[in-house]
Amino acid sequence: MKILNKQTAPIAVNSALSRDTQLPHLRIQPSHGWVSLKLGELWEYRELLYFLTWRDVKVRYKQTVLGASWAIIQPFFTMIVFSLFFGNLAKVPSDGIPYPIFSYTALVPWTFFSYGLQQSSNSLVISANLLKKIYFPRLVIPISSILSGIVDFALAFAVLIVMMLLYGIFPTVNLIFLPLFLLLTFITSLGVGMWLSAMNVQFRDVRYTVPFITQFWMFATPIAYPSSLIKNDLLQMIYGLNPMTGVVEGFRWVLLDTDTAPGPIIVVSTLAAVALLVSGTYYFRRMEKSFADVV
Repeated sequence: MKILNKQTAPIAVNSALSRDTQLPHLRIQPSHGWVSLKLGELWEYRELLYFLTWRDVKVRYKQTVLGASWAIIQPFFTMIVFSLFFGNLAKVPSDGIPYPIFSYTALVPWTFFSYGLQQSSNSLVISANLLKKIYFPRLVIPISSILSGIVDFALAFAVLIVMMLLYGIFPTVNLIFLPLFLLLTFITSLGVGMWLSAMNVQFRDVRYTVPFITQFWMFATPIAYPSSLIKNDLLQMIYGLNPMTGVVEGFRWVLLDTDTAPGPIIVVSTLAAVALLVSGTYYFRRMEKSFADVV
């Protein structure tokens, strides 16, 4: 046993205290009123965001018979139903584009949006044990649940490219704008997802309204029909308040070279998406102080 004499003991104690004071400290305390977004923390916890996203991807396809094929089956069979009833029976116009391509081009971003909306709205409740044990930016949870849908989007998008080539349709130079409209889809899904996920912690019946919201939103978006059916300019601007209107029309313009070039509808949709994102982020940060206690 090593015994410290009277001269070395104070030195050892002071050395330990100096090392302790150099360690980073984080004091967690309840906030009051509107708080800072602290977006810089998301970058500091970027590795956690990556691992949570990868975890959601693996869980989604774990112990499934068809695996990643589900990412293709859902939009593809929805396209078949729309083509049968809206394209053939109802004779809904498709702006001169084959109706299967017309509808499937819209269903690809819509599937990504609806998946992110459903997953993010219930993400905090599912991660209740994680919220109670450690501290990390709570925004990581809904963001990772939406980002996990990128894999499904990529698979469905690959099928779309094959279908376009079979119909003799080739992407134009407008394709360089595709990431911007994908980003707009992500922003819309995240904005609404943060509102619903924070509300779902307080009111558990919110999750029962999400399927209804998603179904209503789909028919309020020009997926089975073109927005060109609305002739009034003012009504088109109001219609553009639905952010997914700009997303769908943007995807059709980028991939199919339709007449829906970036214009008033897409501008209004972009502003509406940004408003949803900003308001949803502030509401989420305001309510997160009670997540661990209520969830």
